Amino acid sequence: MTARDGFVTFRGVQKTYDGRMRVVQDLDLDIRAGEFLTLLGPSGSGKTTTLMMLAGFEAPTAGDILVQGRSVLNLPPHRRDFGMVFQSYALFLHMTVGENVGFPLRVRGMLKADIARRVTQALEMVRLPGFADRMPAQLSGGQQQRVALARALVHEPRLVLMDEPLGALDKQLREQMQQEIKHIHDSLGVTMVYVTHDQSEALTMSDRIAVFHQGRIQQLDTPRALYERPASVFVANFIGENNALPGVVRDTAGGDCIFALGEASVLAANGQGLAPGAAAILVLRPEQIAINPPEGSRRNRIAARIVEAVYLGDHLRLRARLPGGGDILVKRSTGGGIPAVSPGDAVILGWDAEHCFALKSEGAE
Repeated sequence: MTARDGFVTFRGVQKTYDGRMRVVQDLDLDIRAGEFLTLLGPSGSGKTTTLMMLAGFEAPTAGDILVQGRSVLNLPPHRRDFGMVFQSYALFLHMTVGENVGFPLRVRGMLKADIARRVTQALEMVRLPGFADRMPAQLSGGQQQRVALARALVHEPRLVLMDEPLGALDKQLREQMQQEIKHIHDSLGVTMVYVTHDQSEALTMSDRIAVFHQGRIQQLDTPRALYERPASVFVANFIGENNALPGVVRDTAGGDCIFALGEASVLAANGQGLAPGAAAILVLRPEQIAINPPEGSRRNRIAARIVEAVYLGDHLRLRARLPGGGDILVKRSTGGGIPAVSPGDAVILGWDAEHCFALKSEGAE
């Protein structure tokens, strides 16, 4: 492992509040210098607790957290040299924008002239030039979050932590801020650790994503790898839309398997090395399924019947019924002169083996 790989290191970290239930379990995680890492998961999965332990607002029950090879467990939050952005903005309402942004510099004893210069630079970076004399109450929610971001960055921290920072914004503002935060990260090269439950936000912004569930990291990978090669049914279901079809592994060959899907058999990647006879889930993204593909163009072909079609502008969201029962979701582009399909139509569904994975059922041993 290089120093870059282990800029921040969690080793065997656990957290419990009652001595019984572990909110974070046996966490080992290396955060690389300069990367944008997102901690993603549902409420109660342990992602925010992990961030709070790194920030110093929570103490691990066991294990250690190191930054550049040195433990930070005995350092209070203000001595860890991190920037922090909260969902609630946490601005001082009695201070001006400039005073809010300059606060981390004042507590460090910086000269007034240097503070003024750095505040001006930070406000320009978040596209709020000339706002230094305004009060937080005079700003919109998006502008207040920009001020909070400027305050987190003004003292040039070695690490910036963000806890659901865009959760209070509407969809349009949230998407705009996602792009701006990513642009700032790319420009500064600072390490950022970002907590969210929004999978589209994580896919948009991150270099890597750690997917949390029940206090553990289920998968740590790039956005593309998480989406295209999920390591578990939970990850597949949590990241984007997904078909999770129950069946049985009939036979195996190398890294693939023959998967019995109701009355049909398909070829799938054996994502977890399952043995013949194992009950499993076939994971398949709806956009990977073709309708009435040319003969020989898809390895897997199953007859089905369309039972629902919803028009969503750039694509149709189709629900098809498989032989023997069970439904499958299909996304189909509305462009390119593709023949229309309607509820009641008999169709052939086709997909390639590398786009579907046989994975262990949730809760299976």
